Amino acid sequence: MPLVSPFRTSFGVQTTRDLLLVRAETTETEGYGECGTIPAPLYSSEYTDGAIEVLRRFLVPAALAMPVPDPWLIAPALAPMRGHRMAKSALETAVLDAWLRERDLSLGGWLGAVHDRVPAGVSVGIMDSIAELLDAVEGYLDEGYQRIKLKIRPGWDLEPVRAVRERFGDDIPLQVDANTAYTLADAPILARLDRFGLLLIEQPLEEEDIRGHARLARLIRTPICLDESITSARAAADAIALGACSIVNIKPGRVGGYLESRRIHDVCVANDVPVWCGGMLESGLGRAANVALAAMPGFVLPGDTSASGRYYRTDLTEPFVLTDGRLTVPRGPGIGIAPIPEALDEVTVSTEWIPA
Repeated sequence: MPLVSPFRTSFGVQTTRDLLLVRAETTETEGYGECGTIPAPLYSSEYTDGAIEVLRRFLVPAALAMPVPDPWLIAPALAPMRGHRMAKSALETAVLDAWLRERDLSLGGWLGAVHDRVPAGVSVGIMDSIAELLDAVEGYLDEGYQRIKLKIRPGWDLEPVRAVRERFGDDIPLQVDANTAYTLADAPILARLDRFGLLLIEQPLEEEDIRGHARLARLIRTPICLDESITSARAAADAIALGACSIVNIKPGRVGGYLESRRIHDVCVANDVPVWCGGMLESGLGRAANVALAAMPGFVLPGDTSASGRYYRTDLTEPFVLTDGRLTVPRGPGIGIAPIPEALDEVTVSTEWIPA
């Protein structure tokens, strides 16, 4: 699926989204799960062809061996296979979607959502120039986005943040995302971001450097939010206990699914740590599930749950549209939305069916 515009981060540039979907079919209905992988192992160790292989050879056979298609049994059934959380999340979500549809339950209601609409933020990639960045931010603010996130890396950090603050003022909610691009030696540079009143700095150091994040948190005033480091509820509890973060980004694909996402949410709420929902340039299928998650009570900051038009001119589903800076939580059974057959057929390059 071609992106509306290239999306550049500290680890690379995406111009298209190579999308992997899992469909779980029962005798009564079907469910969909979207895999968050990208073609190369840059954001994490997972990548799309690897996800396809592990699903085909290990995960789907393990799921088909379950006595009943119960979403609560998916994680235990897949536990012997280490890692591959994004692939596991796609499979679990497909089964969960079908299971909820059979019972006429919505994902949001089942998770414990308390809002009908959720505030939407937008993630702004690294640009070729400050002028291009300012034009992009102005456009998103005009559309009504309630929070701006700037991707940063060494050499593209202080100046873009300063330019956005000078152009749009101190009142717009602004945060930055480093995607592990810095080291603890860069603390003096990161401390210079304190003057800009940011909501947070997301994942400045390597994902395994929890002690480094705890040390950095004592050297800067800007709150640290962890993304890549949070792979489970246990990881979240450890990071919070060590003082490595005061905010958590929950990405269902990164942590293995929406059941584990809910556990992380509960850990953070118990520790008075605010959370928000991250994203992986999802289609409407993945976006629907993320919006349902973001309607839970602990999600008190706008997430990367942008409208469909932020990324795609034509989505796989009816598009999510921004209204007064918010997206509506789907109310239908399951994830509350389904692919448009013609749209899905147009971009499908291969399919594989694994029967029970």
